[in-house]
Amino acid sequence: MLVTINVVVLLAIIIILRLRRRTQARSRFDEKLTVAIVLVFGVLIAPTAFGQGILDVVVQVVQGVSQSGP
Repeated sequence: MLVTINVVVLLAIIIILRLRRRTQARSRFDEKLTVAIVLVFGVLIAPTAFGQGILDVVVQVVQGVSQSGP
């Protein structure tokens, strides 16, 4: 039996665990590492169907907000 772990799922779990920590307990290096992990996560999820769905939702929200303005 071969067990594989999807890298995107693993990064999502790491991001959730890192963001649950208190802000006061984070060093500057820790914050930079979290940003780098989130950027890699975004790059990996962007070409997927789920990433395209998120993009569509964000575009609709932005268009709705920009149309409701003065």
